[in-house]
Amino acid sequence: MSTLKVYTYKNCDTCRRAVKWLGAHGLAFDEHPIRETPPAPAELRTMLAAYDGELRRLFNTSGGDYREQKLGEKLPTLTPAAALALLAGNGNLVKRPFLLGAKVALVGFDEAAWTSALLKK
Repeated sequence: MSTLKVYTYKNCDTCRRAVKWLGAHGLAFDEHPIRETPPAPAELRTMLAAYDGELRRLFNTSGGDYREQKLGEKLPTLTPAAALALLAGNGNLVKRPFLLGAKVALVGFDEAAWTSALLKK
């Protein structure tokens, strides 16, 4: 099985739970700091496709940067390219954890969803 790539923020409890969950299930993964190295535009496009083009799903809507930039108001008028450029340029805006694998793309940690996607027999 290929290694998973997971973007996390060190002070995020949800990210720590997700990493602990991955380890507890013996899943190989590479962890990347989302603030310092946000997902690349190609990775963001993969995630956007996995969420049927719902841009809002990729944004950390409870974060300070999201509120400061008034993205709740602006997001409906942004083109996908402009929204992805914002995300690629500012890891604080990206919902986390952000996990990509060969056949999986998950944003946020929902144990049931991760179990279904990653532990299929």
